[in-house]
Amino acid sequence: MTKKNELPDWAGKAAIAGAAAIGSAAIAAALLYASRRKPRTLEPKHPEDAPETD
Repeated sequence: MTKKNELPDWAGKAAIAGAAAIGSAAIAAALLYASRRKPRTLEPKHPEDAPETD
């Protein structure tokens, strides 16, 4: 039997595999989000279209 504070040999490997799966899912989600965004227009706004401020 294992002691109270010891983990089985496979627990560390499972934790690493879980972290890798979560990380790769986050990267995939970020890439999908980036590919669906509208392209930004870099044209400056015209001063005549600017709102009036004091």
